Amino acid sequence: MEKDERILVALDGSKCDENIISQVEELTMGMNEGICLLRVVSARAFPGMDPKNIAQGAEQYLQSLENRLRAKGFDVDTRVRFGDEVEEILDHAAQRDIGLIAISAHGRGGIKRLLFGSVAEKVLRHTTKPVFLVRCD
Repeated sequence: MEKDERILVALDGSKCDENIISQVEELTMGMNEGICLLRVVSARAFPGMDPKNIAQGAEQYLQSLENRLRAKGFDVDTRVRFGDEVEEILDHAAQRDIGLIAISAHGRGGIKRLLFGSVAEKVLRHTTKPVFLVRCD
């Protein structure tokens, strides 16, 4: 990574996020690298769900992570974007001073992968940035 580049941490609100946050903390410890936490609110909202409530929940979630990381001395900013997860992650990484994308892989296979796809795999295939991929336990 070049000087002044940030690590983009793509989060989905799952338990996997805790694992990737701790991995990014270890990766950046003592490096003075900034961290950008990104949560994409899917364009595929479920019927009856209010997008405003989903966005507020995403913002509160990111704010709690930001506060925790700032208390440990990390330089952190957060973003909530709306749309397709893969497109928004790639677009954000391309438009910002991002040197590395950190993302979780859920390790789904078979029918689950067919139905839900793999955001991590698509990001890995389509980005020009280095990717730090953390598999969920």
